[in-house]
Amino acid sequence: MRSIKNALDFGAAQLKNVCDRPRYEAQILLCHATKLSRVDLVVKEQTQVDTTRFESMIARRAKGEPIEYITGLASFYSREFICEKGALIPRPETEALIDRAIDLTKDFDAPIIAEIGAGSGAVAVTLAMLSPNIRVIASDISGAAIRVARKNIERFQVADRVKLIQTNLLDGVDDDFDALISNPPYVRADYPLPKPASFEPKAALIGGKKGTEILEAIIALRKPVLACECGYDQETTLREALKKNGYKMVEFYKDYAGLTRGFTAKQ
Repeated sequence: MRSIKNALDFGAAQLKNVCDRPRYEAQILLCHATKLSRVDLVVKEQTQVDTTRFESMIARRAKGEPIEYITGLASFYSREFICEKGALIPRPETEALIDRAIDLTKDFDAPIIAEIGAGSGAVAVTLAMLSPNIRVIASDISGAAIRVARKNIERFQVADRVKLIQTNLLDGVDDDFDALISNPPYVRADYPLPKPASFEPKAALIGGKKGTEILEAIIALRKPVLACECGYDQETTLREALKKNGYKMVEFYKDYAGLTRGFTAKQ
């Protein structure tokens, strides 16, 4: 047992060399472990609470494990998604990919979007939540990722408009669709991953020796409309691949740091 204040002091001290906001993360973990609210942490700071679970969670975070895997939740596009090991943790920068997919299909009455690399299902579910007319066919080669995606589809009640298929790229997918969206693995094999990323499935991160191999395979599918996330240093290689495969309208976009983050393309 500890007081709330003492628990937060302990947690922040344990995490001071692990993250940029140790006290904030300690608050998140204490709320999750005790079911208290952020307000409770302030107004009841001298209250004694059982911190057994909290201390276990702090120990995991202190070893570098992402907080999303510890809490089982990840925030994406203002929603809380189930997040479990075996599926890539959704990143805030991928929200820009959502916006571009919506823009690409705004002139369709009932667009069908194919997604390669469903992961946790955050992208597919968000697309379905943003527009009641969108249908998504989402593939992933990982059975573990498909299981997590299915939980999120059920969580947000979009099973009638999001279809999951376990396959490589779009192998065996015969449905017609209006656009293809993907946040595929695009990290090169020799890139030194930060410690938190070592807890995530490598197959969802590593795109090959160059990092662009899977993106190039997606481009080679020659679908009429594409929206993909990519690495900051991959624009030249991908522009060449897009030109080779007949794409004439190509636009690369940047993230909040001013770095290349993805592209849209039309035949």
